[in-house]
Amino acid sequence: MSAENKPWVEKYRPRLLDDVVNQEGIIKRLKQFVKDKSMPHIIFAGPAGTGKTTSALAMVRELYGNKKAINITYLELNASDARGIDVIRTYIKDFARAKPPSDIFFKILILDEADNMTAPAQQALRRTMEKYTRNCRMILICNYSNKIIPPIQSRCVVFRFSSLRNEDIKNRVKFVANKEDISVSPDGLNALVDVSKGDCRRAINYLQSCGTISKNIDQDVVFRVAGEVPPERIREVLKTALKGQLQFSLKLLNDITREYGLSGINIVKNLHREIYDLDVSEDVKIELTKILAEFEYRLSQGGTEEIQLQALLANIVTLHDTE
Repeated sequence: MSAENKPWVEKYRPRLLDDVVNQEGIIKRLKQFVKDKSMPHIIFAGPAGTGKTTSALAMVRELYGNKKAINITYLELNASDARGIDVIRTYIKDFARAKPPSDIFFKILILDEADNMTAPAQQALRRTMEKYTRNCRMILICNYSNKIIPPIQSRCVVFRFSSLRNEDIKNRVKFVANKEDISVSPDGLNALVDVSKGDCRRAINYLQSCGTISKNIDQDVVFRVAGEVPPERIREVLKTALKGQLQFSLKLLNDITREYGLSGINIVKNLHREIYDLDVSEDVKIELTKILAEFEYRLSQGGTEEIQLQALLANIVTLHDTE
């Protein structure tokens, strides 16, 4: 795939450890591994889109240097696909036990989404890790390290990645937008940060989706692509319902649903996002949270969206007398 046809998140993926942002402590230790030309087995854990896979690939690139060496000494698998014990006993075991070329210190196996592996597969992997450590070091990447069995955790150094700062995401979005000749307004930039929720990959994917609609991206374009509603319109629905105006709040909600094509779960999430910024008492916010939790569960169990959303607003209207 040519660089022009790649998704932007791949096209503009940082290639060096120094380019990874907001993980300074981790990057410093990884650069020491590169300098020492030695490393233990590693677990990268943390939220999505914070640079875990990018850091692993950058370290491989800096450790091995030329592309030819990378091709024969590095293997990347996604554990969501290769999650069974048979894959561990055959494919991964064969790669791990084969000796690296004489000028290479060790091979590296990157196992992405390792927390999706079955327990028997993890037990088989544990044995492979300890038996072939001289030939192969492993980097396990996951969102939840607690889903990795303790015997594997004890054989690895765990690096915990934190969510990216809003300013870091903004800078990366600006960088990509400039490269692609796209203009992003200040409110559009803030909207991309809001919908990404600390996930830089998601922000860049939304940026690319928005770029197919317009070269001038503002808040409205971002919210339409992301399936979210501008905050002021959601607040208007909540405020109207809390004033006891059921029919009007239903009309506003129907307009939003029709205009943005949102599912019931999306509506609940958008309402929840705005609860804590409302100018109402803490008791009302508590009751709103309980109501939304109840109807989110009902929708997840297959409740009819129209009926449940109307009942949701009716429950919020009943809070009018408690304000």
